[in-house]
Amino acid sequence: MDKGRFYESIAGKWDALMDQHELSKRLRLVFSGPRPLLGRSDVEDLPTLDAGSGTGHFSKALLGLGARLVSLDVGTGLLSQVRAKCPTRPVQASLLSLPFPDRTFRAILCTEVIEHTADPKAAVRELCRVLAPGGTLALTVPNKRLKFALAAADLLKIRPYGGLENWVGYAELGRWLSDAGVTVERQFGFNLIPLAAFCRPAFDGLDHISPLHPFMVNIAARCRKPEA
Repeated sequence: MDKGRFYESIAGKWDALMDQHELSKRLRLVFSGPRPLLGRSDVEDLPTLDAGSGTGHFSKALLGLGARLVSLDVGTGLLSQVRAKCPTRPVQASLLSLPFPDRTFRAILCTEVIEHTADPKAAVRELCRVLAPGGTLALTVPNKRLKFALAAADLLKIRPYGGLENWVGYAELGRWLSDAGVTVERQFGFNLIPLAAFCRPAFDGLDHISPLHPFMVNIAARCRKPEA
């Protein structure tokens, strides 16, 4: 099987396999709280891309904020799952070759996706290419420093996924974003402990220990493309 299309192969059962605590944690991180990665003012009535939409949970939330939304993923099975959740515009394509002109979108969300491509750095370049001046990119990715946890989970057969896993380093991500022409407004780590049980709201306070951000399981960044 082409590992780059693994998630398309499980599109119909991915929601059942997904850990709901981890999903809820990322939804809170992106959309809730005093400093969300993407707020209503970032997306309302603006061309917005959910880049790597999976089965559509984040697309549904973006539409709820009033975004003029395009949901992109690699296969029709995944996009069918998205369309079952919300009336988005589906586009089948790879993050490595986005089928849009430069400066198309005023907001882009890409959460836990670039690591599932063969070239995450190229994916970052593509996302920044299609971001319009003044637009916002919100990105999350697993931290390469914690990849030992993935190896352990695979060894114990407690993780039902088999796609590409090209995790990214904390400082590395910041460099890639800057090199691609966006300003990193905020970059931080989240999920101090590599177990999904610790994604419950009771443990969210651990994410505020800023000296430990480079050592956390996941990395988040909110970026702005300078005005032309």
